[in-house]
Amino acid sequence: MFIVTIMMAVLIGIVIYKGYQNTHSVVMNEIHINHRSADRAGGSSLKILHLSDLHLENISICPNTLYHRVKKLDIDLVAVTGDFLDRKRSLPKLIPYLKVLNKLNPSYGSYAVFGNHDYVLKDKYFYQLKKILNDFGLKTLQNENDLIQIGNKRINIIGIDDYSTKRSNLKESYKGVGNGYNLVFTHDPNIVLSMKEEYHFDYLLSGHFHGGQIHWPKPYHLVKMGKLVKMNMVKGLHHYKERPFYINEGLGQTGVNIRIGSRPEITVHNVTIPEEVKEVGAAV
Repeated sequence: MFIVTIMMAVLIGIVIYKGYQNTHSVVMNEIHINHRSADRAGGSSLKILHLSDLHLENISICPNTLYHRVKKLDIDLVAVTGDFLDRKRSLPKLIPYLKVLNKLNPSYGSYAVFGNHDYVLKDKYFYQLKKILNDFGLKTLQNENDLIQIGNKRINIIGIDDYSTKRSNLKESYKGVGNGYNLVFTHDPNIVLSMKEEYHFDYLLSGHFHGGQIHWPKPYHLVKMGKLVKMNMVKGLHHYKERPFYINEGLGQTGVNIRIGSRPEITVHNVTIPEEVKEVGAAV
């Protein structure tokens, strides 16, 4: 019995050690989104750098390493989909990462939405987080939208606030949105199940699940985090009603600082914008 206990302790130690090592094995995934109409008629391309779930208390990559991983990417747009931190003392730690994103000088700017952990901050410190993001060039969207133009194409940037904390408001998010390509940024991807035809999206970027973080043999601990988990949609590229959405595995960890069956992720999305995009009709 004593020997079995020792062997189990050693095995657990090895798993924890390997899991911790995995947190420093950051992968860069490149995704290509070619819509059918773009395949037929050609279209403009948009290269998006997507980061999510930095969780600065347990982030997997330092600012300098992040910069060297992304500096040659020639990025058009930066999207950060929430969960920057949940402790006020981590606020100064955010600034060097934002300076890295500034150095990239994306052609069409940088955007951010908030996640459930960001809202753990009390009002004073939450607004301090928002101000830091804005001061360093990230436009924050809380059930808001923006418009960029690529040639003669309209790209609607729609930022939906966090679904898991019941802050999402689709009507406000789409207010004033006209015809164009609808690119949605949000934290919790479960929102896609609530987005009926009047809240159309062409591509949606999200995070929240950390790829399970401990995804072995299955991420059973995510069972209370929405219907997508039960549909086995916790990371990577998926489709719902033929509409594509992506779940980033995040750069940081929460709870125990280990990863098993998942990796910290930087994502580059190469999106082809069709010559003709879906007509929404009247603005919502």
